[in-house]
Amino acid sequence: MYESTTQVRVRYGETDQMGYLYYGYYALYYEVGRAEAIRQLGFTYKELEDMGIVMPVAELNAKYLRPALYDNLITVKTILKELPEGPKIQFHSELYNEQEQLLNVGVTTLVFFDPKEKKKINMPAELYQRLAPFFSK
Repeated sequence: MYESTTQVRVRYGETDQMGYLYYGYYALYYEVGRAEAIRQLGFTYKELEDMGIVMPVAELNAKYLRPALYDNLITVKTILKELPEGPKIQFHSELYNEQEQLLNVGVTTLVFFDPKEKKKINMPAELYQRLAPFFSK
């Protein structure tokens, strides 16, 4: 299993009239977590794009447990529970407030995609090699 954490502060422009993080922004926080998780492996989305690979979202599920509030420092935990063997990769996200209360959980499924060929492809070997040690028994 691979886990990564990063933090994001809830900005005023991301909140509704009650001072709650607007529900649509949770997906953006998941994205921040995914990008940082890959970066912490020593790889970046930009490198994937330079290789001719994009990662569109195929599915997104979210469960809202407690609100994130304006100016809260949110810890975004991003988890890969299994090593992808095909074109799909599934990121599990958990968002916590400063009191370490679980606010939100989500699962985002992305696919590795070659935009020139317009087809799904398997995870690039370079990324696979960086993830594999976290899944060895």
